[in-house]
Amino acid sequence: MVGRESEQEVLSEFVAASGGRALILRGDTGVGKSALLDHVAELAADQEHRLIRAAGVEAESELPFAGLHQFLYPLLPYIDRLDDGHRSAFDVVFGRNEGTPPSVMTLGIAVLDLLSLAASQKPLLLVLDDGQWLDTSSSEVCGFVGRRLTGSSVKLVVVLRSDVPSGFDTAALPELPVTTLSEKASEQLLDRHYPGLDPQVRRLVLDEAQGNPLALLELPPFVHGGRAGRDRGELPGYTGIPLPQRLQHVYGTRIESLDGAVRAELLRGALDGVGAGTAAGRPGRTRYQMMDADEAAARGLLDVDPLTGYFVFRHPLVRSTVVQMATPNERRAAHAVLAQVHHDDMERRATHLAVSTVDPDEQVAAVLEAAADSATRRGGAVAAVAWLTRAAELSESHEERSRRLGSAAFIAGHAGQLDRAQRLVGSDSGSDKGESPASVIASSYAALYEDGDVRSARRRVVTAIDSMRADSVGEPNEMLTRLVNLLLAINQYASDETSWTQTHELLGSMGDLVPITSHIYHDAWGDVVRHGAGVHERVERAFADLSSLEPWDVSRLSVAAYHVDTLSQYRRHLQRTVDREVETGAMGSGITMLHLIMLDQMTVGEWDEAECTGQRTLELTASEHHALFAHHTRAYLGLLAAMRGQTQRAQELQAVVDAWARPRGVGFLTQIADAIGTTAALSEGDYEAAYLHAIGITPPGTFTPYAHQASRTLLDLVEAALHTGRSEQARAHALAARDAHLPDISPRLALITYGALAMTATDPSEADQMYHHAETHPAAATFPFEHARIRLAHGIRQRHTQGRKAARLSLTLAAETFERLGAPTWAERARAELRATGAATLASSAHLAALTWQERRIADLAASGLTNKEIGERMHLSPRTVSSHLYRVFPKLGITSRAALRDALDKMPGEQNA
Repeated sequence: MVGRESEQEVLSEFVAASGGRALILRGDTGVGKSALLDHVAELAADQEHRLIRAAGVEAESELPFAGLHQFLYPLLPYIDRLDDGHRSAFDVVFGRNEGTPPSVMTLGIAVLDLLSLAASQKPLLLVLDDGQWLDTSSSEVCGFVGRRLTGSSVKLVVVLRSDVPSGFDTAALPELPVTTLSEKASEQLLDRHYPGLDPQVRRLVLDEAQGNPLALLELPPFVHGGRAGRDRGELPGYTGIPLPQRLQHVYGTRIESLDGAVRAELLRGALDGVGAGTAAGRPGRTRYQMMDADEAAARGLLDVDPLTGYFVFRHPLVRSTVVQMATPNERRAAHAVLAQVHHDDMERRATHLAVSTVDPDEQVAAVLEAAADSATRRGGAVAAVAWLTRAAELSESHEERSRRLGSAAFIAGHAGQLDRAQRLVGSDSGSDKGESPASVIASSYAALYEDGDVRSARRRVVTAIDSMRADSVGEPNEMLTRLVNLLLAINQYASDETSWTQTHELLGSMGDLVPITSHIYHDAWGDVVRHGAGVHERVERAFADLSSLEPWDVSRLSVAAYHVDTLSQYRRHLQRTVDREVETGAMGSGITMLHLIMLDQMTVGEWDEAECTGQRTLELTASEHHALFAHHTRAYLGLLAAMRGQTQRAQELQAVVDAWARPRGVGFLTQIADAIGTTAALSEGDYEAAYLHAIGITPPGTFTPYAHQASRTLLDLVEAALHTGRSEQARAHALAARDAHLPDISPRLALITYGALAMTATDPSEADQMYHHAETHPAAATFPFEHARIRLAHGIRQRHTQGRKAARLSLTLAAETFERLGAPTWAERARAELRATGAATLASSAHLAALTWQERRIADLAASGLTNKEIGERMHLSPRTVSSHLYRVFPKLGITSRAALRDALDKMPGEQNA
């Protein structure tokens, strides 16, 4: 048995105890009472007890003394050895003689005498299962006997259902409650009998069973084929789960015996998701309030929520049984009532209208479409697809049906439900114009996500756009916008100059047909060097009305923010949304959001967190069979490994990504593969290899058009060129960045442009000026890896030009940052340079850099125990700004944790220790 250690201990003590005693085991149906009864019987057999078993039978519950007769039947031969008075009492109650039935006391004493006689040679254990069905006369006698077993060699165990009244309720016998299993024990039991169960099915079974062992063992085969027999395309709302006959019978007979009105009330509550068991008290939206259902409560089907006073289902199995036993017409009628009840709640109303409506109805279809739009904005893409599909079925015209199916297919495709998207467009029969735009979108998403086929996907999308324009589309069109944005996404993955140039011309010819956001995507995703000026501000304006944005708009705009290095501003929106997207099955949007979160974690130095995010994303891509997303994730994991100096892992991931992406022409990933090679070589100090990888992305002195890594690897190419004696190429590249006005495009590009100019400058004053610009840039702390590399280069230059002492601060700050990030090869390089300055060990920078007044104030508040949010409230700063200040304070004080702040502040010299 699993999870019954405490009950087993009590029963072991019960059997081993000297003298007679009685015990009642009371619990719900299926909770494991019979298993415990078998256990106590085995214990008694091991200790050489004589065992007598009986079971109450509901059909005999009205027959006087029927239960006692069954219980004592094996002992009838002993009756003839009793005295005449006791023998005559048994003769009357068992029908062998006529006469007045004896009193409970008289018969009870006779039973005690019989049991004492039977136990004279061997201890006796009486076991009664389903005692709630014992007739009243028998239960009264058994209760009388149970209270008087002390001093005998007889033990009595009675098993009762807690939801059915019985004659033992007032017997005053000791009880052992048999409760449901704990969550941990439930998981152990389920995993022991059904190892390898699908995680969704496993969670569903655990939730439905609520610790009931019978349900845990019986349910899995009935829900193993999918989530309660449902797929992602089914309408939202509670439908119950298919129950095996054995589980349905647990509550079915009681439900059948209810008045029709009460059954209807329970059905409405079940279909509206009224809580059950321990889940009933969970916070959530108000559910249907079942009224006039006292009969159901009396039969053990309902409980009363102590917080609200409303009826709730006693167990989830009750709810599922109610739904399963109802006819389709009864369910539709209940949904119709619930649609009226929730008239002011758009999505709840849509849930019930979708099921209750049979014939085409344009008004209902419009309600479902509006609900789908609402669901999409709050991350319910799967529900939106289901509602739009049902809206299409209820549409009264073919045009509306096609439009709604197209919208459903678009959302499904963007959510990564590629098969469903293609089924939806395939169900749009009656279109005689060849491949519809919706079909092109669905098939192109499939080609892109499943195999990275950017070439054929692009051809089909361009053809569809040309076809729509040929049909004289003269005003902004939703389907046309979807095609344009899909084309831009394909171009981003292809990273092909010819394709981007053609797209640029196409969008220019379309004029006002292209929405503002699509122009943002074009400029950011394509070539930020030539089109990125002002993108940051445009993204910020687009995010200003966040409530109007669909999840894919948030993802696309965040991608644009990444390309101009302002993603940190919007990460909280992604983190707030991503779990919901993944949990609801919108994997396409969810995986893109996880990629963006990982990129920002890499950017700001949260490398351990980035690794976790990447691994989580890789698991999701494997489960969804999205090859493009899987290799995209591997590319980012490879880049992270290269930054951390994990060269072998980085090279392995680089090889896998490159081998998959290069034959397919997925330039976005081949560029990242080259960036992995560049970064890994730099980490190892193999500058020649780093240079060769870097010029594979872009030649020095220019930035290859529409190569997104061209500007991102600026600092890499310059460092590699300088270390291999290619000073002219390094300088040319730094000047090209300046002439392209990269500092105006993004804060990171500003930082690395100033750093590149400083590293390549021959004029000492220019070098000092550029290093100052880089190291004091307001956003420098947001890019700690690049910042530390620039400080390292600055320290090396200072040691050679200004002396060893002047270099120590820059080198110390660089070394501390590399150590904190987890970049050991870079940290060792900085430590080696620091040793060359004459520092015997890594000196703390606590006395090499002073805190500003604001930094000191924030440090004092943090040392006192305040959180970043509390500090921000006191100083009128955002928590992120506070975090950035502390990020700069820690290396200045030579510490790595908040806990060390107070001691470090106390050691501050002079006026700094204010």
